[in-house]
Amino acid sequence: MLSLMGLRPAEVCGLRWEDVDLDNATITIANTRTMMGNRYVVEKDTKSMAGERDLPLPGPVLMALRTFKALQAKERLVLGEAYSDSGYVVVHETGEAFTIKQLRRRAYRLMEVLGPRRVRLYDARASCLTFLANNGVPDHILARWAGHTNVKTTKKWYVKPDVEDLREAATTWDGLHGEVEGRA
Repeated sequence: MLSLMGLRPAEVCGLRWEDVDLDNATITIANTRTMMGNRYVVEKDTKSMAGERDLPLPGPVLMALRTFKALQAKERLVLGEAYSDSGYVVVHETGEAFTIKQLRRRAYRLMEVLGPRRVRLYDARASCLTFLANNGVPDHILARWAGHTNVKTTKKWYVKPDVEDLREAATTWDGLHGEVEGRA
């Protein structure tokens, strides 16, 4: 859900419960967990100053986080001292934080089980930003949501209209020549 909300995989893995405000339905993106050489976890600040941001939580994401927090509490009780209370949101049943590689594997496994076609987590980010742009979210808000200083970056790398997104332009073009049915 966090990837579908447009977060970078490193931001998803770096999200801590202390950065989640379930009462006000917001998250603070302030930390990332990346991989160096596919072997070592590197924890650091966001990619840029613009990457550090507060985001409101859409309803389904808020509900999922509440459910997941309750599940983690149950797992903590069951495992007792064996539970590793890492403080991260995205964790294994034992409380250990996910790496990007583990997040990717888990996401691919879920896609396989649930049936949607397999997509990269960054494609989920691009899909979110494209959807927001196509549905009238102003450029400055879109850039802020993405964690970019400049909307040009957001639009160049993430907003990717497909043929269905362009259909309205084709309909508009029809008006240029007067719509004639059955004529090519």
